[in-house]
Amino acid sequence: MLLPLLLLKLKFLKLFIRLAKKFKFMGEEKEVMSHVISNPSFEVETLHQIGQDSWFQVGLVLTTTVNCAYALGYAGTIMVPLGWIGGVTGMVLSTIISLYASTLMAKIHQYGEKRHIRYRDLAGFMYGYRAYAIVWGLQYANLFLINIGFIILGGQALKAFYLLFREDHEMKLPYFIIIAGLACVFFAVSVPHLSALGVWMAVSTFLSIVYFSIAFALCLKDGINAPPRDYSIPGSSSSRTFTTIGAAASLVFVYNTGMIPEIQATVRAPVVDNMLKALYFQFTIGAVPVHAVTYMGYWAYGSKSSSYLLYNVSGPVWLRGLANIAAFFQSIITLHIFASPTYEYLDTKYRISGSVLAFRNLSFRTVVRGGYLAITIFLSALLPFLGDFMSFTGAISTIPLTFILPNHMYIVAMRKQISSLQKSWHWFNIVFFSCLAVAALVAAVRLIAMDSKTYHAFADL
Repeated sequence: MLLPLLLLKLKFLKLFIRLAKKFKFMGEEKEVMSHVISNPSFEVETLHQIGQDSWFQVGLVLTTTVNCAYALGYAGTIMVPLGWIGGVTGMVLSTIISLYASTLMAKIHQYGEKRHIRYRDLAGFMYGYRAYAIVWGLQYANLFLINIGFIILGGQALKAFYLLFREDHEMKLPYFIIIAGLACVFFAVSVPHLSALGVWMAVSTFLSIVYFSIAFALCLKDGINAPPRDYSIPGSSSSRTFTTIGAAASLVFVYNTGMIPEIQATVRAPVVDNMLKALYFQFTIGAVPVHAVTYMGYWAYGSKSSSYLLYNVSGPVWLRGLANIAAFFQSIITLHIFASPTYEYLDTKYRISGSVLAFRNLSFRTVVRGGYLAITIFLSALLPFLGDFMSFTGAISTIPLTFILPNHMYIVAMRKQISSLQKSWHWFNIVFFSCLAVAALVAAVRLIAMDSKTYHAFADL
């Protein structure tokens, strides 16, 4: 099964090479409120703000995507399948490799003396319309699955808060997922675009500090008072192989968004320098909380670490309640970041601009964004397997968008400036991560199939 999928991946790579040699484009950049880029294949525009944000605000956006409530699950979804040595090594290597791949994307944002405000724009400019369509499909699949995960997270946080005060289980997880989804709809209607987050980024940062600090402190307390923990990797030898591969896909998911060009589009000039500052901020200061709470959670609970760490912790009810509510609200803000490319496409297609409170704009966002999130809410409640989504998302889209394509795009963009040795290094990355993506996809599908047998639809996990 692996061999045909691998051959398919290699065919796609060959296609990208042929397209890269075939197509050349020309055009000029206009960076205004209505941003238009033209080339012989297609024309794209946006009615969202471009080039307005400081590198620090963009750094907070990037850091929020890393320090989201997903990180409360890494002790269970990454450390448990990999153990101390594999987990710590994987987390550190993922940090370094992800920073490297992100800087590659940032450096070619203005390839061809043109600012490419979307990932698919850059792919289309380099390879042609077919690559534009493929990248568009991969990216929106990636963002849609991530949005499902955030709504599941919000629902889990609300359920954990509920169980602190009532243990009657009358309210099931699907009910909390619906409540979380409705809150996301309200926020999506209120905040028109990514740059409009503004003060919400400070709120998101504060909320992250709240639940990370509480989770870290309570894990430390529990770990000190607990008997010796079991750190052995659970499962049989064959199942461990698949769970290890799935955890590797989750490692890719930890630090990467699959939308670096869209985020970079909001930063002020000089575009590359400011984006690099934001990335360095994300992968230094921004990476500390993720590592700290992941290692502390695994140390405190070992192989019993949950996919939502706040299910494990003990301590004052008010403190655990505060952490869960903080995780709930922060998930709403972070979901908006990952949903923003979808919102931008819809707003541009239907010419939605101007006042946030204008009746046409308000009604459009309510109906269209609400409809998009309604589908997301339904699927979140139907299959609430958070760990499975992390592995599956990493396999089908995050790995190709974050590691495979950036390395090949960099070869195409810098072919005259890099040596043969550097080209070989980038090709090694392309082949290695293609193999990892195929293996991770097989492992994720197997995991979903197994969980589908264990849990019924609309399960109360």
